[in-house]
Amino acid sequence: MITFLRNHVFFYVGYLVGLSIVAFFAYAIDKNKAKRGAWRIPEKVLLALSFIGGAAGGYLAMHTVRHKTKKWYFHAVNLVGLAWQGGFLAFLLLG
Repeated sequence: MITFLRNHVFFYVGYLVGLSIVAFFAYAIDKNKAKRGAWRIPEKVLLALSFIGGAAGGYLAMHTVRHKTKKWYFHAVNLVGLAWQGGFLAFLLLG
């Protein structure tokens, strides 16, 4: 069982990195659209991207492009996402 879990660490890390990149760009694109008054990416999409694996990218984008930083629930979802994603990674690594 432990070998099975450790073999999936690389897949999981790749998933987290890929989804974090997608989340980062989604936040950045939404910020750009907000500045232009264009159609926006729904908040539930941004929150879902962060929660299901892109919390690192979402939280980085929040602070890099200064988007959604005043909304407490974006901080909460990203921090909870970071906690469970990091916890699951620790589980995979430590068995």
